[in-house]
Amino acid sequence: MSKEQIKQFIQNNVSEDGLVETGVKGVQLFRVTEPVRCAPAVYEPSVVAIVSGTKEAILDGNRHVYGSSQYMCCSMSMPVEAGTPAASPDNPLLGVYISLDTRVMTELAIEMESSSAAFRKPRGGPIPQGVALASWDDAFSDALLRLLQLGDSPEDTAILGDGRLRELYYAVLNGEVGDSARRAFGVGNEIARSIEYLSSCLEEKVTIDQMASQVGMSRAVFHRKFKQATTMSPIQFVKSMRLNSAAMKIAGGMNVNEAAMGVGYVSSSQFSREFKRMYGQSPKQWSHAKQPSG
Repeated sequence: MSKEQIKQFIQNNVSEDGLVETGVKGVQLFRVTEPVRCAPAVYEPSVVAIVSGTKEAILDGNRHVYGSSQYMCCSMSMPVEAGTPAASPDNPLLGVYISLDTRVMTELAIEMESSSAAFRKPRGGPIPQGVALASWDDAFSDALLRLLQLGDSPEDTAILGDGRLRELYYAVLNGEVGDSARRAFGVGNEIARSIEYLSSCLEEKVTIDQMASQVGMSRAVFHRKFKQATTMSPIQFVKSMRLNSAAMKIAGGMNVNEAAMGVGYVSSSQFSREFKRMYGQSPKQWSHAKQPSG
């Protein structure tokens, strides 16, 4: 019942394609009625809950399609290709985007780990991937509906918004993606911290040894744990983050050389080679393809 109420709320509050603010920081409603091919993007820590239609994300060649039966949780910044190729006026994509406040998620994850042995996982266990899908459960649905219902009252939003958002975060940490999220935000979140460090300095030359030492690991251990968490080697990940970020800058109108330098490339020819190898088009071809016509 909660999911139907959420869908009705979105339909009542989003009349055109795009994102609509709810009044709660980091929580937006969205609607898409035109197909959008998958294109390079960088997912930030977030939850995407869809109530109608489907969304697609490609991570390291693996396609993830999700709709109203699952929500997506991205627990660390990830280079992906994302789109809505099946969206149409008859089958619109409707949903909610929730940006995850890493400070609050970390506080909650650590509280949960310290308060109950049930949340503690063996140190040697596998590290879940940064992008995971979970079935909607009653706790998540109810928490999301309660959060959105605040939108009817600015006063309620101002007073209760942070608490309702914390309740939703708790439902995520306690749900099917809880293991993945708690490992990313709680004790032992070295890989998430190294990705946060990398994301803040894409324009600088960062070596794998620097990333490993920044979280107190040997290069070999860091490489193994990084690949478990992201499916990519650290070198592949850095390259994907830089190229995806550059592709987004170019699509936004930045010239190719500025975009390349903005993500740490000093050689335009190397940037062009690696860009074409990744996307099948040169940066200039990509730029022309992304320019609006008319």
